[in-house]
Amino acid sequence: MTFVDSTRVAFAALVRYPLRTGMMLLATAIGVAAVLVLTSLGEGARRFVSGEFRSLGTHLLIVLPGRVETTGLGPGLMAGETPRDLTLEDARAILRSPHVAKIAPLVIGAATVSFAGMEREITVMGATASLLEVRNWKLGLGEFIRDQDWDLASPECVIGDTIRREILGGVVPVGQWLRVGERRCRVVGVLAAQGMSIMVNVDELVIMPVASAQQLLNAPGLFRVLVQARGREAVLPGRLDIERIVAERHRGQVDITVIAQDSVLSTFDDIFGALTGALAGIASVSLLVAGVLIMNVMLVSVSQRTREIGLLKALGASRRQVTRLFLTEAVILALFGAAVGLMAGFAAIGALRGLYPGLDFAPPAWAVLGAVLIAIGCGIVFGILPARRAARLDPIAALAGR
Repeated sequence: MTFVDSTRVAFAALVRYPLRTGMMLLATAIGVAAVLVLTSLGEGARRFVSGEFRSLGTHLLIVLPGRVETTGLGPGLMAGETPRDLTLEDARAILRSPHVAKIAPLVIGAATVSFAGMEREITVMGATASLLEVRNWKLGLGEFIRDQDWDLASPECVIGDTIRREILGGVVPVGQWLRVGERRCRVVGVLAAQGMSIMVNVDELVIMPVASAQQLLNAPGLFRVLVQARGREAVLPGRLDIERIVAERHRGQVDITVIAQDSVLSTFDDIFGALTGALAGIASVSLLVAGVLIMNVMLVSVSQRTREIGLLKALGASRRQVTRLFLTEAVILALFGAAVGLMAGFAAIGALRGLYPGLDFAPPAWAVLGAVLIAIGCGIVFGILPARRAARLDPIAALAGR
């Protein structure tokens, strides 16, 4: 019996029992589809978080007031003290570091914006002219806030796209005066629509000079300082330099936390990589269940096809050929089940993309290949026992149906 003959007989046996074949195909397909969908969820989350941090800018260092220790609490917090404020003077000192290219001190708070009877709650961000380049944001209309003395509170602002649509409506926004909290500011520009960026909806921002925001929000300290290093090689020395500079200004205390963008990305990649692997392992269990089902169903098939096996052996088929026949059936089932599972998995991933367009769901290549190989491996491993049982049948007893 040649390989072609074995394949033809195996196909004929599978077609002869459509319900049994369909059950085994469905079990394998569900397992493969589960691997694809679950790994695409983990990979989509990893890509989303990585994209959010990359959207912050390049070679970025984030300076936060307060020291974060490995225990999660700083010594000052244990003693009931509040972190020392980061000030504009601290930011100016950081800018003098040779490893720092640009800097954007930030003040953030909530306020009410109103125009011609329209009013809504928004997020106010105080910044400097370098914020646009540091964060890689784009302007839709007009210009950004001017590059001026940080201590100068000027009545100008840049608004997000949602505020332009909901508050100003069809009015040309540039040149209009808005009331933000208890102050008035003239719109000099509109940001291009960008959506969420690290828990901040850029489209709902009102950006004004940092000194203006400090006065409006009564915030003498800075919320964050975004620092753009001069290059990838300047990130680590820049971080050390920032800590040294601030410590010199804060009586020798390193009471800030400097987060490097690259290290955060690497950490998240590791976390989501492990999560994706765990999800793949969980989904692979369903493939093992499918393999057990294939084994049980094929054992029943052996008992149902006893006379057929006896006839094959009486015609001269060897044990090896009978074994190969049943293994061929198992592998064909696994291959077709994997193919159906791939189609179902990618269809489900397409549906997820439609429901959540902001997330890039896509299974990693290793998950696709691994799911197919595991399906085939399960078909072979769990098909061996029925194949051997069929090969051991005595031809005379098998022809008699015993």
